[in-house]
Amino acid sequence: MGSRLLYFAGDRLSHAELTAACLDGDIVEVGEGYAPADTVETVALRAASLRPLLGDDLAATHLSAAWIHGGLVHPPSRHTVQRTSPRRRHTLVSRRLQYRDIRVDPDDLLRCGGTLVTSRARTLADLLREESPVYADAARAFAIAVPAVLEETRAWLETSSLPHVRRARAELTALGDQLDVTR
Repeated sequence: MGSRLLYFAGDRLSHAELTAACLDGDIVEVGEGYAPADTVETVALRAASLRPLLGDDLAATHLSAAWIHGGLVHPPSRHTVQRTSPRRRHTLVSRRLQYRDIRVDPDDLLRCGGTLVTSRARTLADLLREESPVYADAARAFAIAVPAVLEETRAWLETSSLPHVRRARAELTALGDQLDVTR
């Protein structure tokens, strides 16, 4: 299920036509597609914009999921994805994707705009489990943009058995304390 508001190169219009319409201000880039300039950018629209890249057996995770959920202003240059099917892939997916060959638990997935994406709690937990300033900045931006995600993630981490969950709990507590001070 796609969006009638999204245009993809080669679908109804060529890449040149989409670029010209973008330069004219008629459409704007949204992820991997284009939408009319006056379209409200929603979770479903951002997710649907990745549908051509992800198909049915990949889910947006980490920075890509944070962007879809409205936690980041701009999409990442390479979208992070994980498989949703029990079978592993043996071919290169796309150079536009950072592929992680770990199956995402179906309970941690949502279908938005016809695309699978990790839940808000799982997304923030994934960002907090990584040791990288890029992920730390993204986690902070996500928590500021969507304050309810802190409690959702706290509850999610209580039942999680993923690696580095102890680190994620500590980072979540520090992030919550940091945001309380700045409010």
